[in-house]
Amino acid sequence: MNFEVIELYITVAFLLIGAVFTMVAAIGLLKLGDPMTRLHAPTKAATLGIGSFLLASMSYSFATSEGSFHEVLILAFLFVTAPISANFIAKVNIHKRSCDMPDAPTKDAMWSTMDVPEGDRDIEVRPDP
Repeated sequence: MNFEVIELYITVAFLLIGAVFTMVAAIGLLKLGDPMTRLHAPTKAATLGIGSFLLASMSYSFATSEGSFHEVLILAFLFVTAPISANFIAKVNIHKRSCDMPDAPTKDAMWSTMDVPEGDRDIEVRPDP
């Protein structure tokens, strides 16, 4: 086996892995009902699927020509921004309050209320002079 055949097998393997992860993400978007659980499908499986496609593209470009590192930059951007966007979507879902908050336990009145007690705040509010 020469280098081109091995490189072709590596590219095909990355493409198949990417297709499987993308299919899992699509099925997850269809089957999961709650927005918070539906959030995991595109942020985890689709990110790995697209990452595999980009690795396949990079592998193919290095095998057939001089190669390109643009895919590495796209992959880094994708892995940095996917958790941040998922965090923002989750915060929007929490602040929409589409369901009632659970009752607070008797010991801690601030439990699950999205508010910080006065004593735990880092920023001190001073009145204007």
